Amino acid sequence: GEGADRMMGLLVNTLPLQLNIDTQGAAASVRHTHALLAQLMVHEHASLALAQRASAIAAPQPLFSALLNYRHSTLGEPSPAEQAGWEGITHISGEERSNYPLSLSVDDLGVDFALTTQVTPTVGAMRVCGYMQTALENLVTALEATPERAISSIDVMPTAERHEIVKRWNAMQAPHPAQRLPQLFEAQVAKTPQAVAVTHRSAQLSYAELNHQANQLAHYLRELGVKPDDRVAICVERGLSMVVALLAVLKAGAAYVPLDPAYPADRLAHMLSDSAPRVVLTHGGIDGAWLQVKATIAPGLPVLDLQAPVWHDYPGHNPDSGHLAPSDMAYVIYTSGSTGTPKGVMVEHHNVTRLFAATDAWFHFGAADVWTLFHSFAFDFSVWEIWGALLHGGCLVVVPLETARSAEDFYGLLCHEKVTILNQTPSAFRQLIAAQGEGAEAHRLRQVIFGGEALEPATLIPWYAQNQGCATQLINMYGITETTVHVTYQPIDVADTVRGGVSPIGVRIPDLSVYLLDAQGEPAPVGVPGELYVGGAGVARGYLNRPELTEQRFVPDRFSQMPGARLYKTGDLARWQA
Repeated sequence: GEGADRMMGLLVNTLPLQLNIDTQGAAASVRHTHALLAQLMVHEHASLALAQRASAIAAPQPLFSALLNYRHSTLGEPSPAEQAGWEGITHISGEERSNYPLSLSVDDLGVDFALTTQVTPTVGAMRVCGYMQTALENLVTALEATPERAISSIDVMPTAERHEIVKRWNAMQAPHPAQRLPQLFEAQVAKTPQAVAVTHRSAQLSYAELNHQANQLAHYLRELGVKPDDRVAICVERGLSMVVALLAVLKAGAAYVPLDPAYPADRLAHMLSDSAPRVVLTHGGIDGAWLQVKATIAPGLPVLDLQAPVWHDYPGHNPDSGHLAPSDMAYVIYTSGSTGTPKGVMVEHHNVTRLFAATDAWFHFGAADVWTLFHSFAFDFSVWEIWGALLHGGCLVVVPLETARSAEDFYGLLCHEKVTILNQTPSAFRQLIAAQGEGAEAHRLRQVIFGGEALEPATLIPWYAQNQGCATQLINMYGITETTVHVTYQPIDVADTVRGGVSPIGVRIPDLSVYLLDAQGEPAPVGVPGELYVGGAGVARGYLNRPELTEQRFVPDRFSQMPGARLYKTGDLARWQA
């Protein structure tokens, strides 16, 4: 009322307002917001405590975390009456304070507006003002030109930041030549035929011997009618024959479907039925669920015992591969995902071969490296383990199952075999750290690569305490089966163990693109969580026999200029750090 301007303030009240940024048109949304504000005036004298009690949000949780203050201000010199009110008062300084993480004050100056933002330094007040300016400009444009445009589709990210996130941070390297896995393996055979390719317990095969046996089995598989994109199921225990079988299936032109004998019968039966293999490879002596499932195989489906001599007299030379292509399917690995129903991910040869080419500048794998096949061959981490060794002339140590289940025995194997490249889930590595602490042997690890689950860097503190002065590089790699094992690369050092926070996943592999998108499919700003989408050369073909699910998760890449480019919708949340 009259004279209110002469009273000591602060004469304002704060009230909560819920807004839905949805598919409502811009003009309709503005009118709706105006109506909500008008309705709120009925409660202009209600206290915030009363509003809290009337809400479904119990204290001490705040009703809101962002504050908008719209105030009418004036420009120019104050009037004589206003000047008189300040007689005898000296203005020293003043600053605005807020109890909320984000406060935005809009000063309506009559002819234009001024924005004042208070926000945590890590977010940046100028960034928020830039977002507000972009939002206002695009809202006005929509109201003038396309008032029916969905309010949720109006871009609020400044052009410069959008270009940096979408384009500059996703500038991909030139594509690597598309190749097939046997093609690269055979090149290694030609270079070092007598080098040890794979070992299991006291047995071993050289590159030439592994190639010869795989060729014999591949010729036999072709005689059985195996052709490109056919599936060949493999259910074997860990050993040399596992690696021979995988390589033979690829040389024959088919895709391998790994069936872990340790899986429950219902899972094995589903995988076998869904993959509809042309041939099943197995061997005697496998107990448990596999015997039950094997008994249900239809009589017309060939089941080959790898220990039988039937294929040992076939030619040992490399099968003709002129009719095969890098786009042929290499394997189908089943992943349960969130539904619990196993779904087969179809991965092509070029998806795998480019993975090693694109990461070579980071790892420099070579013939001097010794790898372990620690994981089940039905888990896609094994793809990295097997082909990381065999495509670079290294030695692959197949870890016996009982050794893999004992951290102490496994650490002993690492030391005895002089392993240089170790791949582990963080939970398994924690047990290995403890085993090292109790042992006296020294390892020769050059790199430890984490994957399969989120890494908490603080759990590595004991490792650095036990390995001071050690040259081993620890690396965290985020990845998923649908994008061919790995997506990102993050070297870890001792400083990371005390920084806290969530799992650092680093930078994308250079031939992949990574986008963090909000609920409307728009790029999330730096520091704001968004769903992770992955594009580029690692994106798999899709899900076997699941066209609807493939369409849902493998979506068109609207940020790419390449025809047919796709993104995989991971369902994981992440945020840009810088």
